[in-house]
Amino acid sequence: MPAPPLRPTPRIAHLDMDAFYASVELLRYPELKGQAVVIGGGRDAQPEVLPDGTRRYARLRDYVGRGVITTSTYEARALGVFSAMGMMKASKLAPDAVLLPVDFPAYRHYSRLFKEAVAAIAPVIENRGIDEIYIDLTEIPEASEPLAMRLKQAVQAATGLSCSIGISHCKLIAKIASDLQKPNGMSIVMQDDIPARIWPLAVSKINGVGPKATERLTRLGIHTIGELAAQPRELLIRRFGNSYGAWLADAAQGIDERPVVTESEPKSISRETTFERDLHPRGDRAQLSDILVQLCTRLADDLQRKRYASRTIGIKLRYDNFDAVTRDHTITAPTTQADDILRAARECLKRVPLDRKLRLLGVRAGKLSPMDAMPEQPIKIQPELPFE
Repeated sequence: MPAPPLRPTPRIAHLDMDAFYASVELLRYPELKGQAVVIGGGRDAQPEVLPDGTRRYARLRDYVGRGVITTSTYEARALGVFSAMGMMKASKLAPDAVLLPVDFPAYRHYSRLFKEAVAAIAPVIENRGIDEIYIDLTEIPEASEPLAMRLKQAVQAATGLSCSIGISHCKLIAKIASDLQKPNGMSIVMQDDIPARIWPLAVSKINGVGPKATERLTRLGIHTIGELAAQPRELLIRRFGNSYGAWLADAAQGIDERPVVTESEPKSISRETTFERDLHPRGDRAQLSDILVQLCTRLADDLQRKRYASRTIGIKLRYDNFDAVTRDHTITAPTTQADDILRAARECLKRVPLDRKLRLLGVRAGKLSPMDAMPEQPIKIQPELPFE
């Protein structure tokens, strides 16, 4: 009896749009190219058109409030200004940065354009959000480098925007690879390339190793992915627990068997963020409130874009000791609205201990129902609602 044919080595790409929200805004305001630009302002940050046709832009130094940054251009990032940072703090780092309002409908439009362009070439796609996707290239006979270039050119032609692509044998390494030569980069890193290309990188480059885990690894003398790969699996499990410790050991070796999952009916949709530093519900209440508002706004945008409404809203907290807690709250009618999500999330927060610092906050929408016949609703939010 003949042996079954060998399965081809998986070939997976991670495509990440470069500074997506900011890049979309630069299409609208090309005179801002090369400048430090921050996205996250409200309506008062709308540029003013002057009588001579030029525009007057709001500046970060003039901002007063409790808002947080949605994203920033690479020039602003070079000054230390990143997403989820409080804008008052950012104004001290980059006072002359231009401040623009968020425009989710425009971002959804360009997201649809780039994904359609990719699907015309490589249709097996896992949607990871508004600005990134995984692509299964295993069955496409074309070599990786020309195929990646063709994908990049298709995205550029469809949107006028650049993207970065990483190609590897698994999703975890493909995501790391897509960040190696940003912006407008392309990196091919297969299993044999891991010691030379991946192991010299900081452990924080692994998606899933946040600031707190990085700090704990540093205390163990582990700074790079290679140093992590050299650790006995039993040590990592003893230090970080069965699940996370085993995952760290596998991740450092480039072991990740997750397949590319094409569009299917989701059980839930979530948004979460790990903080640059641990935040206390009392001392950092204003910043946590802003982050919660932004998570609820983005979750509402995800629901509307994917045409689902939710009846159960949940929150997830991870404390500074890595313990995690979740709570759910069921509302009377399915919603896609950010103010409903925020209100339910605050109900959840009333039922969890808020007596120690937090390293992660997440919001989840469950009990989803398709809303194909529902017209798109505006995303409303009451930004002054507190964290708790």
